Amino acid sequence: MLTVCLFVLVSSCDDDSDKFVANETSPVQLSELTISEIELDPVNTNNPAVTFNWSRADYGQPAAVRYNVEISFDADFTNTVIATTISGNNTATLSVGELNSAAGSVGAPAFDWSTIYARITSSLGTQDGLPVDSNSISFMVYPYFNYPFDDYYLVGNGTAPGWNNNDNNPALFRDSDNPSLYYYTAYFSNDDGDYGNGRWKVLEERGLWQPQWGVTDDEGSDDPKTSGEIAGNPGTQGSDPGRFGVAASGYYEFTFNISTKKYTTEAYDASGATEFTSMSIQGAASETTAMTQSTFDAHIWNIPSIRLVPGELQFLTNTGSTWGSSTAFSGVAQEGGSIPVVVEDDYEVWFNTLSGRYIMIPLNL
Repeated sequence: MLTVCLFVLVSSCDDDSDKFVANETSPVQLSELTISEIELDPVNTNNPAVTFNWSRADYGQPAAVRYNVEISFDADFTNTVIATTISGNNTATLSVGELNSAAGSVGAPAFDWSTIYARITSSLGTQDGLPVDSNSISFMVYPYFNYPFDDYYLVGNGTAPGWNNNDNNPALFRDSDNPSLYYYTAYFSNDDGDYGNGRWKVLEERGLWQPQWGVTDDEGSDDPKTSGEIAGNPGTQGSDPGRFGVAASGYYEFTFNISTKKYTTEAYDASGATEFTSMSIQGAASETTAMTQSTFDAHIWNIPSIRLVPGELQFLTNTGSTWGSSTAFSGVAQEGGSIPVVVEDDYEVWFNTLSGRYIMIPLNL
């Protein structure tokens, strides 16, 4: 009996089962489209825009095959974006919004016809094993506008909304040449000099506490500094960052660079700066509309929502002077000139008469 059991045990250690061996598939064949021109409708973004069909990959085993639908602005696919990923199926439909986003991501300009290219990359499993590219096809597309920028908002007891994260929180003013750099040149409050006052953080979306950005120091040891590194939850860590801050009330220029993860907070001389008593928007892009002056800082003006159409606009002061610039969405306004509006939408508009900076944030793009 013991001999028989030993024989069975030894025999069970010999595993002669077949190994899973997959072979590289031949490239799948992506079919040409039945249409050659696709004009994208910014109103019905969930409607289907294009359907891709291709032959099935064969890796020699009954395995889960993943297919990436890749979009490119050039035939060599030097700059591509994966528009969607399909598992086990050999057809994929992109909505108007998905195709518009993919076209904009690879560089197709808005409101103009461009040729873009598509191909399918097949692979095995979640690790994209044995990837093989298909043939490519091309078609014309007319995208509507993609808003490629990120926007940030202030919250904290050193700012107008206090620690309310959804109270018309002021937007940071984005640099027109460096979209990673933001400014806020304005009044920050800390009347009693208390350590916990004169504080703020930066939010990516009103009404949500995450993502939030602050300093790398933990709260409680986050002494107000004139410069340093920023930290975010999420972004750099899983816990909330410390607070930006000033030790005394006054005007400061706060800079925030999301790319370099650096900030500065430096005193700003606002003496002699004009405080206008009224401010309006006017121009071909909009009916003349009054802006609201901040009760916290007389240099900050705002319209929470206004419909703008392609054209131009200026800021009109109570003195009759007009202010504008040559850059859409954000920039530094100077007396004279006009700000271009390149796409119709509802916009949130902020204007800072202390620095001349403005930002116009589309609410639906």
